[in-house]
Amino acid sequence: MSTPAAARPSVPAGEPRTLVVKVGGSLVSDKRTDDHLDAAAVRAYAALVADLVRTFPGRTVFVAGGGALGHGAVRGLDAADGFAALGLTRATFAVKWAWTAAFREAGIRALPLQVTAMCADQPSGAVADLTVVRRLLAEGVLPVLSGDCILTADGGLRIHGSDHVPGMLVDGSLAPVRIVTLTDVPGILTGTGPGGPVLPWVDPDDPSSAHALVWETAPWDTSDAMRGKVDALAAHARRGAECVITRGDRASASLHHLFAPMDQWPADVPHTLISRTRPAALSRTSSAPSPTGGAGATGADGTAPSPPPSDPRFTSARS
Repeated sequence: MSTPAAARPSVPAGEPRTLVVKVGGSLVSDKRTDDHLDAAAVRAYAALVADLVRTFPGRTVFVAGGGALGHGAVRGLDAADGFAALGLTRATFAVKWAWTAAFREAGIRALPLQVTAMCADQPSGAVADLTVVRRLLAEGVLPVLSGDCILTADGGLRIHGSDHVPGMLVDGSLAPVRIVTLTDVPGILTGTGPGGPVLPWVDPDDPSSAHALVWETAPWDTSDAMRGKVDALAAHARRGAECVITRGDRASASLHHLFAPMDQWPADVPHTLISRTRPAALSRTSSAPSPTGGAGATGADGTAPSPPPSDPRFTSARS
């Protein structure tokens, strides 16, 4: 049986007990197609996550973005067929299986879990049974989740995308929970280019600052792109999670910083934090020049932030 929450060792202040890492489909596939999956990219990211599992055992849950396979499975669904979304289960299980195989190749135990069998709509919203997730974490096994379809109150199926899946894990027994979405941009962009700078913080109770910045969703994207991510993560943050959007880099030396307190993240990792807790000093926005021609990233007061204190447990993402 999994260890009761009250008996689990405490975690250092500012660290999550449970880290949910989502690797977005854009990092491992061309979402403009219906069936592309980059096996080399999957293996590279799997090796980084496997290192997290070995270094911080029993504290990581993985969520795979559906990518091309997931988007391809839900285009043009028959609205009259209450079970039309069933094909998403097959598509995303293929994605989960590719990741699971890569994790095993990287030397860790991983188990793909089917959200359809764990979660269903209730009057209060989607409700999940986390018994197996907690047991896997207690045994040091990596749970592998993805988007799926879930049973509705009227007996049909609806799409439950991968951006919404981490919300299943915002549970007292796993708290504090940090959700990190790795994607192809460094956060919510405030400029016109894909490299930044980014919005450092979003209040989940008023995400209008983020809504004003998100780019128009491409016609082939079925998940509402960044707008969908913002809305899903804001909902998770309102329930107590600490949520982060940042760029994924398969060539990173380490992802250990994902467990570090936010004020100890490396200066070369721009990100957007969505949390009810406003940072004392807003995170660095970008190492690139600002739109007004400034020399680099600045804090909330316009001054350059001080380097974060070093912690031997955490290594830089690019060291």
